[in-house]
Amino acid sequence: PAWARGRVSMSIVDKHAADSEIGRGPLSRGAAVVYRYLVLEVLLLVTALPTALVLVLLDRDVSNAPLFVMAFLPIGPALVAGLGALRAWEVDADLAPARAFWRVYRAEFLATLAWWGPMLALLAILGVNLANMSRVEGGEAFGPLSAGVGLVVGVWAGHMLVLQARFTFRLRDAARIALAEIVPQWRFSLGVISLMIVAAAIAVLASEAVVALFAWALLALLSLMARPLVLHVTERFTRHD
Repeated sequence: PAWARGRVSMSIVDKHAADSEIGRGPLSRGAAVVYRYLVLEVLLLVTALPTALVLVLLDRDVSNAPLFVMAFLPIGPALVAGLGALRAWEVDADLAPARAFWRVYRAEFLATLAWWGPMLALLAILGVNLANMSRVEGGEAFGPLSAGVGLVVGVWAGHMLVLQARFTFRLRDAARIALAEIVPQWRFSLGVISLMIVAAAIAVLASEAVVALFAWALLALLSLMARPLVLHVTERFTRHD
């Protein structure tokens, strides 16, 4: 894979400027953290609005499974932008958190759709196979296989979201690295599976709206769990000056 660089850290001067803007007291810093996560949630809801509209308009029918999956097309760039913003806030804790989100969103929108779209198409095919396996003779035997492939694709997508937000790899290199890191970074892979299970359980037991309201928390957990992955990829696949 090609060499790549991680995102640039904040300088000492910028750090002092951020301290003077936010303040050094625990109350002001805590308020700034709450404000940033509130802004993150609002931005995620705004960018996911097309998905919400499609989910509301579509009937809950098996025949609409491909449309349900493809409705999540806007979610990929939003998640990448959220992860990029969380990283930016770690090194530049200013009071304009939306700037980091939109900067990453604009920069990575097309690059994210280049792999997010085909990934959703594959999940749609797997969903149709699972929904119709009882109608085909011997189809039950392919159920576990389709479910397993779907799970691996979901975990791979979790790795790709982090790589897209934190590095500047070429698409094919990022895809290979994400696939190669699934087993070595098994803790993060299990974390991605856990988040998918939690999100699915909330959607089934409550509604998709509740999942949307806690999107900021799920994304923050994903960013936190990804730290060993980011460190490993940085050490192994990036240039060190």
